[in-house]
Formats: sequence, C-alpha cells, structure tokens
Amino acid sequence: MSIKVRYFASLKEKLGRSEDNLAFVEVLTVRDLWGGANPQQSLPDNILAAVNMEYVDLDSRVNDGDEVAFFPPVTGG
Repeated sequence: MSIKVRYFASLKEKLGRSEDNLAFVEVLTVRDLWGGANPQQSLPDNILAAVNMEYVDLDSRVNDGDEVAFFPPVTGG
C-alpha cells in the first residue's frame, strides 16, 4: 500500500520535511500513519488531518494511493 503524506506550516518546519512517500503492508488509520511516519514525534494536540483533500477524523482508514495531509490548528483574529 503506497501513501503520500504531506505536512504543512509549523509541522513542516518541526519535522524538517514537507512530505513522505510511504509503503505499508496493512490497513492503517490516519493516527497509525502519523506514528509510522514519525516514530520519534508524538501526535500533536488538536492536529487537523485530510485524506484526499477532505478533512477526516484521526481514526479514519487510509487506503492504497491516498494522500494524507497534516495541518497544525489554525488560529487568527
């Protein structure tokens, strides 16, 4: 199973990269994908995730060929 993972804003800076192309054998959730891609970094609080450009819950399943994006929470005023 091939999955493209993208990181935006402060996540990109913190991780030192903007994307990963990963291969997994088993079905994953978005939460599992973060752990597999970033074993040294815990999942940040209030992170937003999207699968194929649609916001999803962190327990949503990821399928072969999906693109998963992680965003820090957005603030503004």
